Amino acid sequence: MRTIDDLDVAGRRVLVRADLNVPLEDGRITDDGRIRASVPTIQRLRDKGARVIVCAHLGRPKGEVRPEFSLAPVAARLGELLGAEVAFAADVVGESARAAAEGLTDGQVALLENLRFEAGETSKDDAERGAFADRLAALAEAYVGDGFGAVHRRHASVYDVPKRLPHAAGGLIAAEVEVLKRLTEDVARPYAVVLGGSKVSDKLGVIDNLLGKADRILIGGGMVFTFLKAQGHEVGGSLLEEDQLGTVREYLRRAEESGVEFVLPVDIVAATAFAADAEHSVVAADAIPADRMGLDIGPESGKLFASRLAGAGTVFWNGPMGVFEMEPYSHGTRAVAQGLLDSGAFTVVGGGDSAAAVRTLGFDENGFSHISTGGGASLEYLEGKALPGLQALED
Repeated sequence: MRTIDDLDVAGRRVLVRADLNVPLEDGRITDDGRIRASVPTIQRLRDKGARVIVCAHLGRPKGEVRPEFSLAPVAARLGELLGAEVAFAADVVGESARAAAEGLTDGQVALLENLRFEAGETSKDDAERGAFADRLAALAEAYVGDGFGAVHRRHASVYDVPKRLPHAAGGLIAAEVEVLKRLTEDVARPYAVVLGGSKVSDKLGVIDNLLGKADRILIGGGMVFTFLKAQGHEVGGSLLEEDQLGTVREYLRRAEESGVEFVLPVDIVAATAFAADAEHSVVAADAIPADRMGLDIGPESGKLFASRLAGAGTVFWNGPMGVFEMEPYSHGTRAVAQGLLDSGAFTVVGGGDSAAAVRTLGFDENGFSHISTGGGASLEYLEGKALPGLQALED
């Protein structure tokens, strides 16, 4: 895979596909982690004299121009982090975008409006997607793929544009791929995997693949209740995927057969309602009252999980242990994050809600070996799937 150093970019317009899909509240960025992660590649191109045109998506506007998904706040924050003005184009491939691109001088940066305001970006029709890719590629003379959080998507800016321009991987993608190879090809053992989040179905592929690779798998979050139900326990009003019970029972059987240690919580924080001020208490994992819902793993489970991470050589974590945004249900996620820090292992936080939890709960990001910017992309890589955005950069 070529890197920026393999491209001649001085004095040339370079289109950078970044991942700037940050959470917004009333037009205010609540977590700028992805923007900060994109800065080194953009700055490297500036230092090399490139004229940098950044493109990215935000949310799911589904091909419609929706002001609440505008990248304007991101342009302002990116400019602050770069210490330089970032010109903002009011469209993606229209008159404003062309003017912004053509108006750049060496070392200057422009950001295009939300890629997903254009239906061609995400179209499953190759011709429609290709027509949009033609217009996007026409803005630049070279392409740098650096939006790791989107490389599992066969979208125009990720998959089709690099086929039309000299291309290379940015520093962020190169770093993410290097880390993922350490999780799949040269793993320091014991290899522990912590999976949480709301749905078992989101993690089926990765559990299936890791059953032959990980030494122990720890399960928390909303997905754990399908495991507990599969073992015959009452889960009350907790999240439950009835249609996955058979699959989960098969995973538990395979784990036992193959010697993979499956670790489930021993206690649960169960509440009367999905609210921070709801009545809640700690109950045994096999004794959740029928009129309550589990919203976090309990304190004994936090200690158990930390003990199973201690001494690990490698830890991959994807998905919070509970509703960490509400203080009463944040302690399980906090215990796991601390367990990673204390483990002495090569630790990877797999993007998405896990990365947000690390920042929300006040942990020092530098304490972890790597915090991924792409949860979905990381999981698909660990499932063994080919990622279209990486394939395009390797061609």
